[in-house]
Amino acid sequence: MPKRVLILFATWLTLGPSMPVSAGEVRVAVAANFASPMKAIAAAFARTTGHTVALVPGATGKLYAQIKNGAPFDVLLAADAETPARLEREGRAPAGGRFTYAVGRLVLWSAKEGYVDPHGAILRTGTFARLAIAAPKLAPYGAAAIEVLAKLGLESDLRPKFVQGENVAQTHQFVATGNAEIGFFALSQVMRDGKIVSGSAWIVPGEMHAPIRQDAIILARAKDDPAARAFADFLKGETARAIVRAHGYE
Repeated sequence: MPKRVLILFATWLTLGPSMPVSAGEVRVAVAANFASPMKAIAAAFARTTGHTVALVPGATGKLYAQIKNGAPFDVLLAADAETPARLEREGRAPAGGRFTYAVGRLVLWSAKEGYVDPHGAILRTGTFARLAIAAPKLAPYGAAAIEVLAKLGLESDLRPKFVQGENVAQTHQFVATGNAEIGFFALSQVMRDGKIVSGSAWIVPGEMHAPIRQDAIILARAKDDPAARAFADFLKGETARAIVRAHGYE
């Protein structure tokens, strides 16, 4: 047996059959709301497969525009289901490849303990000066927040108090830094291991807005990339699902 083959075989025996001899890098464009769990998933994926993940978080609308302009992403983890479907229709992703990796939950949160009640009644009091919300045209969580406020009959009354973030990460920062007393964004941004990590919150009932189904898709440039395929398979597995649940997604 040639020396190089012996070395490769010995490496395979050392790393185990699940660890590829030639590891690759997957460039993942990820919706801002999923950045935190994605870091944990990327670390687990690297440990399991040897492949690495380069993350580019942002608003789904902006990530879509970057893909249209030729950004070298391999996989998109969107904050909605429509964007991956649109990429399929446009031929920017192989047809039939998208799948739901998480269903998001909306939360109204304040950095102040005891400020937001468990039923969101604070929205009717008007005692706050600013309400942070992600731009509805760019961020599905912003659109869901508008839907909730409309259902409560409060949208027009509260609109003058809106402070809009480009995405949910920026929206969370507005509230975390005190530039807005309360704000709507993804539950995953303030939940770890099934608990709100700080402040006070109203977890919005899912029936108050359309489901925030978040779909993933391998993009056309990476359709034959083994590392991208491995990442998609890993995202569907139980290790990734456990991380998703721990961060407040369904």
